[in-house]
Amino acid sequence: QLQASGGGLVQAGGSLRLSCAASGRRFNNYAIIWFRQAAGKERELVAGLLKSGVGTYYADSVKGRFTISRDNNRNTVYLHMNSLKPEDTAVYYCAATSGIRWSAQAMEYWGKGTLVTVSS
Repeated sequence: QLQASGGGLVQAGGSLRLSCAASGRRFNNYAIIWFRQAAGKERELVAGLLKSGVGTYYADSVKGRFTISRDNNRNTVYLHMNSLKPEDTAVYYCAATSGIRWSAQAMEYWGKGTLVTVSS
């Protein structure tokens, strides 16, 4: 019900836009969270958008470079990634929760990941 897309290979300093498209139900009443998992590392929360759509959260590592936004008409959440660094290389996942906890374990829906590779 969630499909992440938009990953690819980009040079350091470049930009990508990831999309998380929802199908089968509306996710207006869900917080949408982007996680990422680099090889050999644990999955980490990157950015999140509150149910209301007006509140956001960013990990310190991406603050000022990534922006999360929602298009309710398209039932899609975007992650705009600028000034990409090699350390941003990971598989990126979108997830949704109707609750207030944003841990990976608390997510109710997951999309398949999309790979982002940033070359130096």
